[in-house]
Amino acid sequence: MRFDAITLFPELFDAVLDYGITRRALDRGLYKFKSWNPRDFTDDPHRTVDDRPYGGGPGMLMLAEPLDRALNAARQDLANEDLTPWVVHFSPRGRPLNQRRVMELKQKSALVLLCGRYEGIDERLLQKRVDEEISLGDFVLSGGELPALALMDALIRQLPGALNDAESAVQDSFSHGLLDCPHYTRPEVWQGMDVPAVLKSGNHAAIAKWRHEESVRLTAALRPDLLDRAQQNEN
Repeated sequence: MRFDAITLFPELFDAVLDYGITRRALDRGLYKFKSWNPRDFTDDPHRTVDDRPYGGGPGMLMLAEPLDRALNAARQDLANEDLTPWVVHFSPRGRPLNQRRVMELKQKSALVLLCGRYEGIDERLLQKRVDEEISLGDFVLSGGELPALALMDALIRQLPGALNDAESAVQDSFSHGLLDCPHYTRPEVWQGMDVPAVLKSGNHAAIAKWRHEESVRLTAALRPDLLDRAQQNEN
């Protein structure tokens, strides 16, 4: 899988590229990453990428032309590897990201992550070049880089070979429509609190039953909307 980021701040992606599971997956060749800075596709000495919005209002908007050129460069580079890009823009108006959509996007061979800044991007560029808009939730961030990092992390951990134990991804929260069950490690007693006896029993069937029941219990208590959706899917 390949990720290309259109971003004014490519160094922010070091958070994924240099640490943990995502770093190991990169070292294993499970995905590729390349960034494209719109400032590199400007013609003026100041490398201008923003301007005031028509109609007035606070803040600045990202210009369409530098972004269009950056997207063209990414598309051409991907074509050299016979890859077709799927362009994602991160916006509060986008489709809420969930595990199901993560698994669908995993089937794409190349994602181009368009990371806006300032008050947003010229609407004409979005209409012409974007395949999908994604939101992390009903709140506003300073730019698209953090949502892009979140999406990359969610996708990379699903790639075969990214996790040392593939079962970890299978048991993640939302993988089966429910929250994950509680987990415990040593010591058996910590500050007067015991590890549930069933987890020490060695009875794998009983442990599996307990974990499922705990997933249902937590989901009902914390995210009843997920439980309703899971039950509807079963029916």
